[in-house]
Amino acid sequence: MSQTDVDAVFEHVMAARAAAEGPIVVGISGFCGAGKSTLARALVERADGIVRIRGDDFLDPARSHRRSGDWSGVERERLADEVLRPFREGRASEFRPYDWGAGRLGEPRPLPSAEVLVVDLIGLFHPDTVGLLDVRIWVDLDLETAARRGKARDEALGRRHDRLWDEVWVPNERDFAERFRPRDHAHLIVDAR
Repeated sequence: MSQTDVDAVFEHVMAARAAAEGPIVVGISGFCGAGKSTLARALVERADGIVRIRGDDFLDPARSHRRSGDWSGVERERLADEVLRPFREGRASEFRPYDWGAGRLGEPRPLPSAEVLVVDLIGLFHPDTVGLLDVRIWVDLDLETAARRGKARDEALGRRHDRLWDEVWVPNERDFAERFRPRDHAHLIVDAR
């Protein structure tokens, strides 16, 4: 994704914020390895008043490592209740990020106060959460390339998840895309080639 793409996304988000009566939630989704987190971090770096909640904080590690037609390992209900609804309503809340080191939900943290909240997550454009996202951005990359990039990223971090990629995550992505057509729910599509 180019700097021009990031600039265009930033301008779109700022226009949506200017037109809104309160804080907005920006959802970034796409296949595993497509570049969702890269785009989310780039947006946060662009301006004060933009904060990010990592989608990985709302994954159930056991269920996200199993086959599922709807990415059941994504804890959408917890994300909606602890983050999306309270943020959009401008009310104080706490959320519990998953503590990957301890293997359980972490200690509650205060929900940040800001004008724009960015959430990047697989399986985000689902009926349970899509209506709570004021701006929906799809990071567009074919599944094969996204998986190849994701595997390379994991390997660089010392994680060998090839079997999970091949037997669980890629089939989950394919099933989710076929069932929910997340790309069709995007307000903005960013080419990640």
